[in-house]
Amino acid sequence: MLKQALEIRRNVTSEILKECMRSGKFSITYSTNLISLIPDFIDHVMIQAASMKLVPELSHLTFNIRAKMFIEKSNVVPLIRWLKHNSMTYPQIGKLIFMSCGNLESIRRLTEWLKTIYVKGMYLGVVLVKAGGGILERSTEELNEVIRYLEKNGVKREWMGFVITRCPKILSYSIEEVKSRVSFYFDLGMDEKDFGTMVFEYSKAFGFFTLKEMKCKVNYLMEFGLSNEDVGRLVAFKPQLMGCSIEERWKPLVKYLYYLGVRRDGMRRILTLKPMVFCVDLETTIVPKDIGIREDAVGGVLVKFPPLLTYSLYKKIRPVVIFLMTKVGVSQKDIGKVIALGPELLGCHIVNKLEVNVKYFLSLGISLPLLGEMIANFPMLLKYNLEVLRPKYRYLRRIMVRPLQDLIEFPRFFSYSLVGRIIPRHKVMVERRVNFKLRYMLASSDEEFNRRIETAVERRRRFEAGSDVIDKLSDSQTTCNPLESQIHCNSREEYSQESFPSIDDKYDNSVSL
Repeated sequence: MLKQALEIRRNVTSEILKECMRSGKFSITYSTNLISLIPDFIDHVMIQAASMKLVPELSHLTFNIRAKMFIEKSNVVPLIRWLKHNSMTYPQIGKLIFMSCGNLESIRRLTEWLKTIYVKGMYLGVVLVKAGGGILERSTEELNEVIRYLEKNGVKREWMGFVITRCPKILSYSIEEVKSRVSFYFDLGMDEKDFGTMVFEYSKAFGFFTLKEMKCKVNYLMEFGLSNEDVGRLVAFKPQLMGCSIEERWKPLVKYLYYLGVRRDGMRRILTLKPMVFCVDLETTIVPKDIGIREDAVGGVLVKFPPLLTYSLYKKIRPVVIFLMTKVGVSQKDIGKVIALGPELLGCHIVNKLEVNVKYFLSLGISLPLLGEMIANFPMLLKYNLEVLRPKYRYLRRIMVRPLQDLIEFPRFFSYSLVGRIIPRHKVMVERRVNFKLRYMLASSDEEFNRRIETAVERRRRFEAGSDVIDKLSDSQTTCNPLESQIHCNSREEYSQESFPSIDDKYDNSVSL
């Protein structure tokens, strides 16, 4: 009977509040939905209305009148209208009224304070609800102290609204907790600029996880051979790493990479060059990457170009592979080699980069099959800008007066600096009156190049000296014994050959692309 009587009294209180809201020009649907979300506030009104009977001047009033008096005194209806005006939904309003434990004024006070730190519109309700119940009990002085400390350590004032919106939990921390979290990142070698940028980019890295979780993730990253400062730079660059689970994301990824042949040093390189790899889903993004590369070479390709792990197979990788085979002339047997040698091509835009370069090479008179062979030998040929290719080609054809065939045989010519290597070495060869194939001219070190120059000059000198002696002997009609004749004949035959091919032949087996 008591339970039944209590339920009847609750329903009566709800109807009284609904009537008050109707008087405040709220719709029946809105009032009904909101009241259904605040049963604790209904109980609070019911208890306060019952206790008012102990007041002598109110003892003669009915329960309904006392409940209506308390509702009007609490100003809950004007508050609901004000919160609705500030873009809060009725579930948010109901939650806040429930969290306030009857202290409705704290809701308005905290909402006004959030506006001072640039939290706007619909995010006001989100922040108040997600910050936790304790937020309504905190004074604005405490909250301002937290904001000032963050501002002092690199989080700009105009960023605060964005930061708090993305991680409202920050407002629930005491100043001591905030200081310990800031110290955690500064101990990793971050400065104020790095810390502020990190908090702005990924606020959860600062306020969402426990200190124990954060320390475990840092220790795990250090197992790849990274120092404390290395991890600090890494987290500052990609703070989303702190949001990844060790058990659910990192360990399965490490196991998969190890299966592909990537060892700890390779994983450290992947983590350093493309930390996003450790943030994406293994099953949906990383695993489906069958593009024709030999199984024993996959690990090396991934270490060389970690972004490959994050590319979509159907939107990014396959279109480039098809383009290389159909528009560039790369044969099916060479496509795996091309991707293995130049995985960076998979990151190039087909229309804006690859297609432009292909048209340029075809305009030089290079046939499509020959271009495919050039790309198979040097895939990065398609990655250079035309501003880099054109001056080198003009110098090759107009100044060096080399045939197009030389370029086809050695496409890596475009990888060398025009000012730093091509022009200086060509000038040396012109001054010393020698000539080499492009690969011997450019692919060797300075010491080896100078040694070849001296060898070629010496051979020419010996050839010229030997020719003068033989010419003098012929003019004087000097006879020689059979042995001497054979020596002169051999000498003449040896020095009658051009100096340049002999030098090239000498190094054919010792120099590789």
